[in-house]
Amino acid sequence: MYSKKPFTGPSSRGDIELDAWLASRRMEPALEPDLPIIDPHHHLWLTPSRGIYLLPEVLADVSGGHNIVSTVFLECRAMYRADGPVEMRPVGEVEFVNGIAAMSASGGFGRTRIAAGIIGHADLTLGARVRDVLEASIAVGGGRYRGIRYSVPWDASELGKHVSRYVPPKQLLDPKFREGFSQLEKLGLTYDAWLYHPQIPELTDLARAFPGTSIIIDHVGGVLGVGPYLGQHAKILPNWRKDMAELAKCQNVTVKLGGLGMILFGFDFHERGTPPASHELAEAWRPYIETCIELFGANRCMFESNFPPDKQSCGYTELWNAFKHITKGASAADKKALYSGTAARIYNLPAP
Repeated sequence: MYSKKPFTGPSSRGDIELDAWLASRRMEPALEPDLPIIDPHHHLWLTPSRGIYLLPEVLADVSGGHNIVSTVFLECRAMYRADGPVEMRPVGEVEFVNGIAAMSASGGFGRTRIAAGIIGHADLTLGARVRDVLEASIAVGGGRYRGIRYSVPWDASELGKHVSRYVPPKQLLDPKFREGFSQLEKLGLTYDAWLYHPQIPELTDLARAFPGTSIIIDHVGGVLGVGPYLGQHAKILPNWRKDMAELAKCQNVTVKLGGLGMILFGFDFHERGTPPASHELAEAWRPYIETCIELFGANRCMFESNFPPDKQSCGYTELWNAFKHITKGASAADKKALYSGTAARIYNLPAP
């Protein structure tokens, strides 16, 4: 289940090779196909290093049989402006995604509303000056702009090098960062946090300092399982649970259940000759997901696809099937919260 290989960075499979690998296992039929789903976390990009994931690609994934009613785009440094003030360049990503969202909203590309919510980026270390960037993003967001993600994954090991945006240690505690963070509540914006599990106490400190700001911790808190953390799950998981339990006391925090397909978590699925079946994914992911639901409650948890990064381990249909295996015995009310209700409330989207 867990990888035994040293971490050498993200998977080097290209789009064509990855698609061929995923196609080597026949797509499963979608479980509970009528259950409405809001996918609150996916990306869109077109780069030489990351490949192509635009409207046709995301539509191909969501058309696998699950009832995906809408989605939320998460910042990924896509299509920044090439010119103008550096701090304003992330606004270009919001413009880019809003155009795709408008195409989807026309109804000409199916019933799923892609990027009905948009989470952009702004440099919070600008302090109070970041308000100009946030207001510019709101202006170009077509009514879809919901907040920002400022990722802060840091580690003293080589894992600190495999990040898209380097940050110094203890960024969440920095006074200038917090000065910028204070602007979010004033504008009614959310904050998505992507970090590594040793940093969870820093996020708890931030959440306590800003109880009026809605904070979403991505990917079950970023439990590392590679590099110096390889083979350490038995030691790591109790400490992760303790830190997540403390974070759960902050009522302004919700958690995204997903991201477990990323290589950083230390599973071996990407090393296999054929992709795993959904029941295998469910078995591996269950301890992380059930712990989060136990600590935060269904009304403060939301399943996410984190596509295409999680595509390194499985197909989109199998991913949602895995989640549905895990919640097979859940009540109808809890399923509604986990698959659409929490996302609709936190990101201010129409509830299905």
